[in-house]
Amino acid sequence: MRFQGPTALLVFTALAITASAENITGTILIKKKLTRRSVTPSVSVYQRGATVELGQDAQTDPLSFERTRVVIWIEGSTPASLVPSSATVTPVPQVAQLDRRFSPDLLVIPVGSIVTFPNMDPIFHNIFSLSRAKSFDLGSYDQGQTRKVAFPKAGIVDVYCHLHPNMEATIVVTPTRWYARPDGSGQYRIPDVPPGQYTVVAWHKYAGFFRKSISLEAGHDGVADFFIPLEADAK
Repeated sequence: MRFQGPTALLVFTALAITASAENITGTILIKKKLTRRSVTPSVSVYQRGATVELGQDAQTDPLSFERTRVVIWIEGSTPASLVPSSATVTPVPQVAQLDRRFSPDLLVIPVGSIVTFPNMDPIFHNIFSLSRAKSFDLGSYDQGQTRKVAFPKAGIVDVYCHLHPNMEATIVVTPTRWYARPDGSGQYRIPDVPPGQYTVVAWHKYAGFFRKSISLEAGHDGVADFFIPLEADAK
């Protein structure tokens, strides 16, 4: 197959970016428990549902759990064509309401994504956020119904339910498609990053933001390790 004109230029650009793309890897080191234990309160017969203890993974292996709660992404000069839009983000991510909690309670999406909020509980929920990156109120809706929200701006979005104060979730909207979450040992990898100057950002809900500058050269992977204490010197 032979390409000509603008099509050939687009194909050449895509191949050039892919050919020169490198990896950013690192280790997240956490030595203390950061996430607070949460238990849903007892409810009336009208609200229905048994009391649910949250954060079981955090109790089983707290440090491994903390490392998986970190989100890493890059900031810097990025070709506009590589920033995703809602039309290119598939499958559509969701934050469900199940057992009077959000599932998942931590979601990472690139800017431009649309997130659905299905109610899987036999009770009403009212989902809202007052965050600067995205403010919304989906109203009250019953089991089997869903709502959706677009996220055109990068940032941290805290999500709550008016009817159940214990319910809390966080949506991290990253500025590009280059982001990662560490495994239980703290290892992460952001693949296929074009060479350039970047800031690698690590974020933990109860510790804040941590940043490191990195210069990624063609043919060489970049490394950014983070030690995350309880208090972050975040701005």
